[in-house]
Amino acid sequence: MIPCRRGILEREGGAVGSRQGQAASAPRRGIMGIVVQRPGSAHTLSWSGAGLWLGAGRGRGRRGSLVLYCRPERGRARRPLLSPLRERPRRLCSGRRPMRNWLVLLCPCAVGVVLHLWLLLLSCPASGPGKQHPAGLLAFFPHWKPKHYDVIVGILSARHNDGLRNAIRNTWFRHLKQHPTLSHRVLVKFIIGTHGCHVPVEDREDPYSCKLLNISNPVLNQEIEAFTLPEDDTSVFSEDRVVSVHFKVLYPIVITSLGVFYDAKGVGFQRNITVKLYQAEQEEALFSARFSPPSCGVQVNRLWYKPVEQFILPESFEGTIVWESQDLQGLVSRNLHKVMVNDGSGVFRIITAGEGSLPHEFTQGVEGIAGGFIYTIQEGETLLQTLQGRSERFLNHMNKLEKEDALLKEESNTYDDIVFVDVVDTYRNVPAKLLNFYRWTVEAASFDVLLKTDDDCYIDLETIFNRIKLKNLGRPNIWWGNFRLNWAVDRTGKWQELEYPGPAYPAFACGSGYVISKDVVEWLASNSERLKIYQGEDVSMGIWMAAIGPKRYQDNLWLCEKTCESGMLSSPQYSAQELEELWKIKERCGDPCKCEEK
Repeated sequence: MIPCRRGILEREGGAVGSRQGQAASAPRRGIMGIVVQRPGSAHTLSWSGAGLWLGAGRGRGRRGSLVLYCRPERGRARRPLLSPLRERPRRLCSGRRPMRNWLVLLCPCAVGVVLHLWLLLLSCPASGPGKQHPAGLLAFFPHWKPKHYDVIVGILSARHNDGLRNAIRNTWFRHLKQHPTLSHRVLVKFIIGTHGCHVPVEDREDPYSCKLLNISNPVLNQEIEAFTLPEDDTSVFSEDRVVSVHFKVLYPIVITSLGVFYDAKGVGFQRNITVKLYQAEQEEALFSARFSPPSCGVQVNRLWYKPVEQFILPESFEGTIVWESQDLQGLVSRNLHKVMVNDGSGVFRIITAGEGSLPHEFTQGVEGIAGGFIYTIQEGETLLQTLQGRSERFLNHMNKLEKEDALLKEESNTYDDIVFVDVVDTYRNVPAKLLNFYRWTVEAASFDVLLKTDDDCYIDLETIFNRIKLKNLGRPNIWWGNFRLNWAVDRTGKWQELEYPGPAYPAFACGSGYVISKDVVEWLASNSERLKIYQGEDVSMGIWMAAIGPKRYQDNLWLCEKTCESGMLSSPQYSAQELEELWKIKERCGDPCKCEEK
């Protein structure tokens, strides 16, 4: 045994030795020691009056051992105060001085400390709600090294995707556990956000985030001016001849008129101005209005309006209104913060780059307001009914989240293959989930490479493992995948990206599967709090990796789309039933894509 502090060792029958080879003098009574053994481990943790001892045991089984011995009185055999959960350990720690009777009072404290350490041991290396992180225990006992794996597999999974997780457990994951070699060399973990979104899907701005659709007391059955100038505002011409503003519709509206700012002190309208509405990323205007001295429209307050062809702008519609002067003079325009916005209690939102930021790609001219539009709220009665049922939906949703938490905890305890990361589990937070998992792997495990995939993907793990060894892809600074090049940045929709300034992303690997070396994972983990989160984990990885330039190893067998090819390493976007069917075909014929019945 290896002493943490000086002391002596005893076998069941007596002393083995002491600090100076002297025999230990046994006290009359008192606590002699406590022994804890980790499940399935060959190490024991012992406590006695001499201090803390670590040693080798013969741990077998799953339950672990906890033994508390009492120092015997003269002439009586030593007996355990607490019966062992398994076989009695062979070695114990003993004090080198007689234990005082008053030390018995410290027994509950000692037992509590050892029990706490024992529970920490039982929880390693699992991670999840209510469990201690294994890195915390390793900080106290750094010589307890985590088990080394050749490959760690991280599977991004949504909280509600238990069907897909079970499909994986019943297919390639089960094959891995039964494999005589891979079962000891590969660690597989599902990556799940600890927190579910507290907002029901019906009450979110979009299904990809957790933002509340904050509409209250909407103005119904009447026209609404989107922008108005304060009464004390003085109108002056600016130098800007082109001004634009970007907005997003959160509940369907109909624009009935477009308008411009103009105040010439009763002289009349003396300008030539064109106003156009564009859908984001579209070059052709949906509709427009032209203002001129002979055709200036109708004046309402300090704006001139002209009617336009009416379209229903649906939820999530993103558009840009552009004012352009056809004269040499600039427009009457205002900064966004100097205009009153009438958003109908939340049915649309102005999108601005913010002070000091680069303008968005769709911005034409200068960002600002040079007029306005008049609109009505579509399907107002339906909106009122939706708002009236919000309280009940929130209550039902919270109950659903509690049940979901309980099911996830039970699933984690049953399979011990989930890592819970401290984020709200939504699509927009997937890059944050991945960074948190990278931190977990560095702190809690020892490995050579990491394979990332999704829970809806077919994976041929055995072939991937063999390819790593064959091609020597376990060396440092490696990124192995199927890379997209010059991929255009989307400014709208599910993959909307407004923060990345370029028109195309750096090279990034398809999210169905890729492998990165340990040093790359360590760099990501150490910089996780400084790395900017973008709309998707795949493009985020490309942007992050552009900073360090790992060696990219291109392989088309990591499929980017849902298709089946012989020899494929991964393929995405399958249902649970399709994943199980693919694996059945592979087991029967060796190829998941074709099988000739014999």
